Amino acid sequence: MPSDRFLMKSARLLKQRLQQLLGAGLAAAGLLAMTPALALGELEPLTNILSVPGSAGLGVVTHFEHSAYRDGGNRYDVLPLYLYEGERFFLHANRGGVKLQDAGDQRFDLFIEQRLEGFPADRLPASLTGMATRDSGIDLGLSWRYRQPWGTLQAELLHDIGGFSKGSEFRLGYTYDWRSGPWSLRPSLSVALRDARLNNYYYGVRPGEATPGRAAYSPGAGLNTTLGLFGSYDLSQRWRLLAGVSATLLDRQVRDSPIVQKRVLPGVYVGAAYDFGGHTREGAQDGSPTWFKLLYGKATDDGCHLLKIVTAQCLSVASVNPTSITGLQVGKPFLQNVNGWPLDFVGYAGLTSHNDRGLQANGVQIDLFMKAFYSGFPWSDRVKTRLGMGVGVSLAQRAPYIEASSQAQAGKPVSRMLNYLDPTIDVSLGDLVGSRALKDTFIGVGVSHRSGIFGSSRLLGNVSGGSNYLYTYVESAL
Repeated sequence: MPSDRFLMKSARLLKQRLQQLLGAGLAAAGLLAMTPALALGELEPLTNILSVPGSAGLGVVTHFEHSAYRDGGNRYDVLPLYLYEGERFFLHANRGGVKLQDAGDQRFDLFIEQRLEGFPADRLPASLTGMATRDSGIDLGLSWRYRQPWGTLQAELLHDIGGFSKGSEFRLGYTYDWRSGPWSLRPSLSVALRDARLNNYYYGVRPGEATPGRAAYSPGAGLNTTLGLFGSYDLSQRWRLLAGVSATLLDRQVRDSPIVQKRVLPGVYVGAAYDFGGHTREGAQDGSPTWFKLLYGKATDDGCHLLKIVTAQCLSVASVNPTSITGLQVGKPFLQNVNGWPLDFVGYAGLTSHNDRGLQANGVQIDLFMKAFYSGFPWSDRVKTRLGMGVGVSLAQRAPYIEASSQAQAGKPVSRMLNYLDPTIDVSLGDLVGSRALKDTFIGVGVSHRSGIFGSSRLLGNVSGGSNYLYTYVESAL
């Protein structure tokens, strides 16, 4: 019967694909080439490492890749891991969303994801010369996850809402979690059905971009297949090492594009993450206080970088085109007196308003970060002093003026999303004035710092610039 012949042919094709992918996956363990699973935005098997609601983590994964584009050469990328797993909300590096339903074995999510795909921003290969830039997209997605002892099935539907490709993608994947002591392994297999608009945007050649050596081409819809093996090792209760290998087979129509490598693309990942609350939460109970912080600051001069500021080598604010910020941050303790030390961790969400003084339209930014406070100074029993360092992510409505102007002078792009650092030092106002009622009210100074990690992170737009604002603040626990 025709249906039998169709099924037999489909089975042979799937077997051939799996054989190709298995061979490439084994070879990937010895290659410093990064996976298109990262380049194509399929990060969940790696970033979905927190399981306890209320837990948070920070980490980094460094990877190397042989570009999917012809003549792209070898590249490396730094992926910051911003992780949070709440009762209703979650953040997994380049993906954040809300849990519509979480019944244990089944889970439905609505999420927004930054697609880690597109032309390289810093070094364009010869095959792409003269072509319009293909930027990373912003996808709105709906996912379903079904977890059983035999493994986990996951289906996702995504659509570009950023106005880039305007394309859609359907992903279907299977993973199996195996754990023995500190070791954890997660093999995975996924297929991604991409529509014509998505593939044409990233891998097509428009008629106006055609040259004698690069014909116009539209790959159309297609199916990509990825085979991976991801793992972690618990160095301690909270520190984890992360690693993985994978191989992706692009659809044949995509591989036939004149700008695409005609090969199976393997990959290797290496990184680490710190889990602030993935096992037990020390002292951060429901009755823990909520911290409220009001701040005001001014932009620093060019050349007054973060290292110079924290070492007191440069404390000047901009005198030409001065801009300022006003902000509110709200924090909740995650860990208190870690291992009996005077060390606390607090998770913060902040809203900062930029006053760019008519140089450009004003905007706001949202900051999400985890902050460590050390208060074990010899004089802290008399005047409590806290030294803090926050690390997280900052998403701006528009790039602040000091970032936009400096990047424009260098001829480089800006990014709305950058890494966020928040070093501070403060003292208890109650201890200073002798008021017990104000003992948990602190006054201090800090730096609001946005940066692109020296242009090494695709997630942050491969931006090498940033901004620094010196600020003063008052913070109180309620």
